[in-house]
Parts: sequence; C-alpha cells; structure tokens
Amino acid sequence: MANRIGVETMKRIALIGNFPPRLCGIATFTRDVQAALTGAFPDLAVDAYAMTDAGGNYAYPPEVCCEIHQDDITDYAEAARAINASGADAVLIQHEYGIFGGPAGMNLLRLLDRVDAPVVVTLHTVLEHPNTDQRTVIEAIVRRAAKLIVMAEKGRELLQRVHGVPADRIAVVPHGVPDRPLADSDLFKGRFGFEGRRIMLTMGLLSPNKGIEHVIRALPGLVSKHPDLTYVILGATHPHLLAREGEAYRESLSVLAAELGVADHVVFHNHFVEQERLLDYIAAADIYVTPYLNEAQITSGTLSYAIALGKPVVSTPYWHASELLADGVGKLVPFADSSAIAAAVSELLDDPAHLDSLRHRAWAIGRTMLWPRLAESYVAICEDAVRRNPLKFPRGPRPSSPLEPRLDAVERMTDGTGILQHAIFTVPDRNHGYCVDDNCRALMLMHRIDGELVPRADELAEIYAAFVQHAWNGNEGRFRNFMGFDRGWLESVGSDDSFGRSLWALGVTVSEARSPELRRWGLHLFDQVAPHVRALGSPRTWAFAILAADAVLEAHAGHVVARAIIADFGGRLHALLIQQRRDDWIWFESVLSYDNSRLPEALIRAALRLDDPAMLRDGVAALGWIDGVQTNEDGQFRAVGTDSFGHDHAFPALFDQQPLEAWATIDAMLLAYRVTGEQRWKAAADRAWNWYLGDNDVGLPIGLPETGGCFDGLMSDRTNRNQGAESILAFQFATCAMARFAKREMTSNKRLTMAS
Repeated sequence: MANRIGVETMKRIALIGNFPPRLCGIATFTRDVQAALTGAFPDLAVDAYAMTDAGGNYAYPPEVCCEIHQDDITDYAEAARAINASGADAVLIQHEYGIFGGPAGMNLLRLLDRVDAPVVVTLHTVLEHPNTDQRTVIEAIVRRAAKLIVMAEKGRELLQRVHGVPADRIAVVPHGVPDRPLADSDLFKGRFGFEGRRIMLTMGLLSPNKGIEHVIRALPGLVSKHPDLTYVILGATHPHLLAREGEAYRESLSVLAAELGVADHVVFHNHFVEQERLLDYIAAADIYVTPYLNEAQITSGTLSYAIALGKPVVSTPYWHASELLADGVGKLVPFADSSAIAAAVSELLDDPAHLDSLRHRAWAIGRTMLWPRLAESYVAICEDAVRRNPLKFPRGPRPSSPLEPRLDAVERMTDGTGILQHAIFTVPDRNHGYCVDDNCRALMLMHRIDGELVPRADELAEIYAAFVQHAWNGNEGRFRNFMGFDRGWLESVGSDDSFGRSLWALGVTVSEARSPELRRWGLHLFDQVAPHVRALGSPRTWAFAILAADAVLEAHAGHVVARAIIADFGGRLHALLIQQRRDDWIWFESVLSYDNSRLPEALIRAALRLDDPAMLRDGVAALGWIDGVQTNEDGQFRAVGTDSFGHDHAFPALFDQQPLEAWATIDAMLLAYRVTGEQRWKAAADRAWNWYLGDNDVGLPIGLPETGGCFDGLMSDRTNRNQGAESILAFQFATCAMARFAKREMTSNKRLTMAS
C-alpha cells in the first residue's frame, strides 16, 4: 500500500458523515460525494458510515453499511473495527462539530484512534475563534489526519494561522455541483405556479442566522418598483430548532411580511425537497440571495448550486460568498442591511443585459466545480494520504516484563525537602511546591526497592519520612498536605484522603523499612496519628487506613489499635457496599472516582484479618465488577477517566486516564490471585501492567522504562507529556509489584519442579 502510484490502485474508501434520509446539508453532501466517487471510479467501493443524531431513527439505504449513534461511544469503536476489517485504503470524514457526540464532537477521536487506514477529513467549518473544546478537537484531528480538505481558501488560511497546520497538509477542493445546462428561468416557473413573476430565492434549512428578515424588510421598496417580484423561501425549519422552538422563527417572518404589506410577495415552501426538485427551484429563480448574518462560514452548498446553474447572486460577505463572488458573478452587501439588499436587487432587475451576462459568467465558473472533478480531487488526495502512510502510533520495541525499578525520574523530582508535585515535561515545576500525598507514596516506594539501588533508596526514605513527620499537625490532629517551594505550609489541615495515605505510608514503613530506626519512627508516629483517623468519613480514607493497619499487623500481630481500625473501617466499607450495590452496580459509592481498586483491596484485606467469609466474597465480587468496568472492548485495561468523576451511576468516560489507577489495580488483582488462585486475577494484573507499555485505548506507552519516568495521563489522542511525581511513583510501584510477583512465581515453579 505504501507504493501506490495511481488512482487505479485505490480499491475501497470508508466515507463517514450524515446521510439521507437525515435532513441536513452534510447528509446531502455525503451522499453526493459517494455517488461522485463511484460514478467517476466504477471499480472503487465507497462504504458509507452514517452518523445518527440523538433521538434519530432513519431507514438508511443499502449504500450505508454502518450506523454510528453520535452519543454511543461503543458505536465508534465498532465502526473502527468494521473499517479495519473491510480493508479500506483510506477513511474520508465529513466533519462538522455538531454531528459527532461529546464536547465539540470529541467522540470522533475514539474512532480516529482505532482505524488503521490513513485519514482524510473534509472540514465544513473552520473557526477563527474556537473555544477550548473546539480547539482541542480540531487539533487532535490535525494530528491524526494525513490530509485536511477545505472548500475555500479562507479555510486554508485559518488552519495555518489559528492551528499552525503546514500548507502541504491542506487541500482546497470547492463544493461539488451538478452538471446542468444553462436554461431560461421562465422555462421552469410554470412547474411551481410562478408564471409571469420575477423570482428571488433563498433556500436551505431555516434558522435565524440565515438573516431572511432583512430581505423581507427590503421588499416594500422593491415591489413598489417591481410589482411582479416574489421572494421564495425554500426549506424546512432546521430539525434542532424545530425541536427546541417549533416554528416560531418562520411564524415571525410571516408576521413581519404581513406588517410590511408584502405578504403576497413572500412564498414559504416549508419542506425538504429532493435534489432534482431543488435544482428545478434554483433554475426557476432570477436572483439567488444569501443574507447570512455571520461571516464565519467557509462553505455553502446552496450558494455553490446557484452559481452552477447560472444564477446571479446577492449576498452578505461571509467567507465563502466573498471568494466565490470575487469573479463578478454577483453583488456583496453589508450584513443585516436591508437598504443595501434592496439597492443591489433593484440594480440587477433594472439591467436585464447585465443580469444575463452574470448568468453566463456564473454558469462558466460552475463548470470548474462539477462532481466528477471533486471525485478526481478526492481520490488523488486519498492516494497522497496512502503514499504518506503515516504510522498510527510510532512505537519502540516492547520491553520485556518484568522490568527492574529505576530511581532516575524519582531523583529528578526530589530535593532536600521532598519530592515536588508537578513537572513541565521532565523539568520540576517549583510553582506548585510539594504535597504530603506524593511524599507518602515516595516513602513507601523506597521500602520496595531492592538490589543495587537499596543504599540510595534508604537515603531518600529519610528525606520523605522527614516531610511526613513535618506534615503532622498534632494540634489539629491532622496532616497538612500542600507546601510551597519556600517550605511554607499552605494549609493547616489537609484532605481526609491525604490523612489516610499518610497513615498508610507509616504502616508500610513499620512493616517494610529496612532500617530498624525508621521502623521505630513509623510505629511511634502511627500510634500518635491512628486514634484521629476514626473521625474521618471518606470511604477512601477508610480504605487507606485498613491498608495501613494491615501492614502494621504484619510486623506487630497484637497491635490493638491496628486491629480495631480494621474491624471498624472494614465493617463500614462492607455496610456501604451492601447499601449502594444493585444488579448493575456492585460498588461502594454511586460514583466512580480515583484509586478505585483500593476499595475492594482494602475490604479483602479486612476480611482476611477478620476471618469474615461474607466480607471476602463481597470484596472479591466488587473487584470483579470494577475489573469489568475497567476493561475495554479489545480486552485492554481502561482506567476510569477523570471526566467520569462525580456522575451518578454513570459508566466511565474514556479519558483522561491516570497512571495511579493501573497501579491500584495491579495491587488489588495480585492480592485476589494470592487469595483465590484464580488465573483471571493474574490476567487482570497483566492487563493493567501492559497499559503502561502501550496496550491501551490510544496505543501509546505511558511508562518510560529507560528512565523510570511516566507521562501524567492518557488523553483521547495522545499522552500528557508532563511527568509529575504521582505518575512516576505509580509506574515504579507497578514495576516493583510485577517484578516481585514474577520472582515469587519463579520460585514457586522451581519448588514444584523439584518436588515432582
């Protein structure tokens, strides 16, 4: 496929957009593109993938091979799989923000991330001032697409200026038009009862941004001079406007015409007409009018059709009209200026010879825009995209598992005070200072480092322990969390969860620190802190406290306070799960959040300490449920996206996915495997581990084995390239967990071999 040299080698294109019988301009355009491609290249298969709007239910024709419901994220993945299975050489997408689900049509990225063939995108709208979501989506499309098509030079200029798109990635292909002979309008007027009338026409889905009221306001002066003039407004009300406001806009236009005394000169045709009938209406017109109110329109199909049929045009100077009428086939008038519209129309009607010369000039320009020409351009662009053949996601070789932990990235983020929170790429960002959350995690990690890194890990452990000690505010009975780079605390009391994590770090220090002195320190501070945790109400705080107490009991089996914490919080977590769960939601809360797998992990650990079979059964069931939630359609781990947080009983949004979730999942799954011996839990841990290495929704590695670093998250089309402390630590914890597990498995297998 990389060596294609001619259009005859293009065998199949996947075409995505709206499609009739859905009533909109892009649906008509997509159908016409398909017909043009197959008409010009009979051996080319063009598979249509139709976008269906919310609540839409359409009887699509056989040309449509797949339907994508705009708000059903799974449909995008299914469509990508179908495209890949079809062997499509290229994917051709008709893009408009409103036809794809999610913020500014972000759901489309789900499909783009999964298709194998090169992508070409026709942009029906390019904005000069996109909002944040619109910019995010269009720039994600730019990164993924091999080529972008716009229909006017203004679109090219905006892509280069606003989005920095290289010129060689952009092609300008005018809107396609049908091939009809230049005909006298009087030959068609009888079909619509317009005999003996001068016809001024506006067509398209009706909505307030069309500016039709300004043409109606121009009519009194026009009809006084040209009493045979009739203004025809052809088109149904836009379906979205109709659903929201009914026919209020059309009715307001009728009222305005009546108030101005020109109701007899205004004809509404309130229906969506098929293309041949539509072209007959245009043929019957003497002047075509587009009084749109906003310049930010880089294409108008109806304007293109009018030019192709040889119609003189009066238009406001929106971008497409300014370009298309630059060759002198009409008149441009200011926005919302009825007097200017009246003067322009009157000037044309008063000079039949000039009007006729404009007809011939417009028709000649239309010959350059015929559908076969568009088809040739589109296939050539797709061929160029295939020749470029961009890799979907360039990847290096997959590292072998298990990896050995590394401290390079941890040390990069650490100074004499502790580990800094955030980084800009790999450079520590001192503006955000430190937090006890990250220093607790760093302290625990140091205890799990082994081999030649142990001496340095023990030195770093002293730094992180000092931070945790300093974070304890005994007067308040709480940990502080955030500290500025100047070592000044930014609060006297941190969050409940930062308290729980701090206690967890102390428990792990008591159990796993190599230094006896550090173990004694950990137990000393644990005993001071533990009585205060019982008053906190966050389920994750309870979970972290259970993990802390469980670790303490590993070293001090008779520790009364630790056992009491497990009994108290284990009971609370279990009761919460029983209260919240339902048939389709086996979970502790009505929402999904961060560190999700810590909740069932803590309940399982509590059940083991308390010897409670019911608690153990329910903890394992909850872990199985979250495992299902966190597995995508391709059997890969999918961390609960941050966009999901706070939505009641909503299954998770895809992005942004955080490294913390994969680490928590690995710990919980390996615990379940140890407890039950079932292979499914080991497989789940492997999935979460491989997520770091690139087996994920975007196909990009998150963890960086060569440095020990880790990107801050997985977005819909890329990684967050910053490498903050939480992400680095999560990857290193996961590395340690998988390495330890592999060593245990190897030892166990050796024993079994020797025994046999």
